[in-house]
Amino acid sequence: MAGHSKWANIQHRKGRQDAARSKLFSKLSKEITVAAKMGDPDPDKNPRLRLAVKEAKSNSVPKDVIDRAIKKSQGGDAENYEEIRYEGYGPEGVAVIVEAMTDNRNRTASNVRSIFSRSGGNLAETGAVSFMFERKGLVVYPAAVGDAVAVLEAAIEAGAEDVESSDDGHEIYCDATDLNEVSTALEATLGESETTKLIWKPQNTTALDLDGAQKVMRLIESLEDDDDVQNVTANFDIPDEVMEQL
Repeated sequence: MAGHSKWANIQHRKGRQDAARSKLFSKLSKEITVAAKMGDPDPDKNPRLRLAVKEAKSNSVPKDVIDRAIKKSQGGDAENYEEIRYEGYGPEGVAVIVEAMTDNRNRTASNVRSIFSRSGGNLAETGAVSFMFERKGLVVYPAAVGDAVAVLEAAIEAGAEDVESSDDGHEIYCDATDLNEVSTALEATLGESETTKLIWKPQNTTALDLDGAQKVMRLIESLEDDDDVQNVTANFDIPDEVMEQL
């Protein structure tokens, strides 16, 4: 089991205060609607929907918003969203994966390409950078849930592959196909998690100086501000001394 990987620096911080909360709610609601439309509207019978609802609750999305998103999936007026993954390179050669849901592929591709260009990066073909990442399930618990040994034991029992513990909390990784089962088992021993989601975990990271970090952060924030973009992941790491300057 590995040490802490500074995931908070690699998977860019979500929310960005109150200004981004409504946008975050909208993206989480979209995932719930799509998950419910693709499968059963009952979270207990639909693993993807269960995870989407769980992630929405962990981000304080109100119950009535979640219920409306599920109900919308069963109506005839629900949009037909297409899931698309874009890959590219940002400043300093940082590899970036962008996951989007769109009802207009041309619009989204044009917007994403433009954001990369304006930020000093470039959009590449699908598969150009994803080989640098592993598709994993991630379950995050606060440090207060228990010490590293107790969490490690619970994770092994639940079928997880790796645990990274630090003063900030515990990050538990598993095979992407096992996320629903692992998260359910962990709930039984550790309670509700802070985050349960599928992620792209970088196999290696690029350390950034202050200038590079500012450029990469601007790219990621611009991508996250696009309404069609659901998730952005990049393989960078910001040293503590640089983070303090930011």
